[in-house]
Amino acid sequence: MTPTLRCMIAAFTLFGLAACETVEGAGKDIQSVGKAISDTAES
Repeated sequence: MTPTLRCMIAAFTLFGLAACETVEGAGKDIQSVGKAISDTAES
């Protein structure tokens, strides 16, 4: 395997992991906003 190919694989892996963390964080934010709206509607 060439060094260029190794670098490309490593870069794609890191970007993939970073994207998962970002999506997970956004999902938690959306969930907390939904809970706040639901709590406000119930009271």
